[in-house]
Amino acid sequence: MKKLLPLFLILVALATKAQVPNTLSPADKVYGLSKFWQEVNYNFVYLDKVDRTKWENDYRDAITKVQNTKNDYEYYRELQKLCATLNDGHTNIYFPKSIDSLVYKSLFGKYKIFLSNIDNKAIITRTNLSAKDELPIGSEIIEVNGQPTSEYLKQHVLPYIASSTDYVLMDWAIENMLRGLVGEKYDIKYRTPKGKVKSLTLTHAKTAEQEVYPALEKRELLDLKWYPNGTAYLALNAFHDPKINEMFMQKLPELRKAKAIIVDLRYNGGGSTTIGREILNYLSPDTLLYGSKNSTRQHLASFKAWGVFTEPKDTVGSEFAARSLNAYQDRLMYEFDYNPAQNKVKPSEKVIVPTAILIGHKTASAAEDFLIYADNQKHMIKIGENTNGSTGQPFMFDLPGGGGARICTKKDTYPDGREFVGYGVKPDIEVKMTLQDYIQKKDPVLERALKHLKGQKLAAK
Repeated sequence: MKKLLPLFLILVALATKAQVPNTLSPADKVYGLSKFWQEVNYNFVYLDKVDRTKWENDYRDAITKVQNTKNDYEYYRELQKLCATLNDGHTNIYFPKSIDSLVYKSLFGKYKIFLSNIDNKAIITRTNLSAKDELPIGSEIIEVNGQPTSEYLKQHVLPYIASSTDYVLMDWAIENMLRGLVGEKYDIKYRTPKGKVKSLTLTHAKTAEQEVYPALEKRELLDLKWYPNGTAYLALNAFHDPKINEMFMQKLPELRKAKAIIVDLRYNGGGSTTIGREILNYLSPDTLLYGSKNSTRQHLASFKAWGVFTEPKDTVGSEFAARSLNAYQDRLMYEFDYNPAQNKVKPSEKVIVPTAILIGHKTASAAEDFLIYADNQKHMIKIGENTNGSTGQPFMFDLPGGGGARICTKKDTYPDGREFVGYGVKPDIEVKMTLQDYIQKKDPVLERALKHLKGQKLAAK
């Protein structure tokens, strides 16, 4: 039996891989590719930032590539690769459910391995409990399938990820570095915190063991706890569910006792801008809140036709010529009416105290819109790292085989036109977590906020 076991495992892996759907005809594949390409050309709000010659050539090359893919998984990977060249976090390709269920990120049968980007290194930050001694927390993966990790990421991971910022691109690449189909194998080398280099072969398969180390911290929509000197810690972990507003109102009487507040947005990936602003209404003394300025592309066919014959010199003193040229260059924009949001909360109901907002790479979309509204609040300070740098209004549509796509159609900026998409909202005080912080379970961002607020209160005295 022992001699037959390796052969049995190989056959199981092969059988699992054989289950990858192969439902799309060459015509379906070209149609899906062309639909995505067409919708990008017509709707993508940042098309003016795209190298159009390269974009057209990439599309032409993809026509042949997608027809030669062996199954639906390979096809959607090619679409993801094309999408990634647009460098936008709100423009994505999604697998059909039939494929998504076969793709694992962290499960390897005997092992569960969770990776994080710490100092641009692929660090093991969580494992299943039984593997915690074999794969110590803080170990760095230094080689994958015979390639140095940096080279492996460059060739096999980074080209498939859509992101607006380089640092989030690297975060996602490392977190998804070992993502693949059931049965897919990875030979890795890793260096433990004590400097020992070890090798391990991993094969994607379901992991029966549920317990992980360190244990997962359950994050509610909203969490309120207290630190010394009357400092309230308020975690707002998502703005997709209006229930968070109800939870906030329930906590508001207790929150009014605070002498200082820490608002943690580090794990808030967004949702509804309005939901977040309704909370900010109680934390701002202003009656008007100034949010992001929005615009979208206009397509006026005749103006685009006239633009073919228009040169930059023709636009001097001619609004018509300028509009024609912009239409031809896909730069013709519609500016949405801009009005600040009215804050009708009574002053007596507000909590206006020194406030630190914790931000990081996972602070995204509507959470970034929250920060734009809070930008001019003198009693607030942002601590941590740059935010995700991606927001907007996605246009969603289906693709052949059950998958889907979304394309960002709305450009958001600060009210004065400063851009944060592609750059992130910057902290006033930058604090980064180091590997030692993680190993020692420290939170340097929170610690810095507590120190800052303590200084604020001492200064006030």
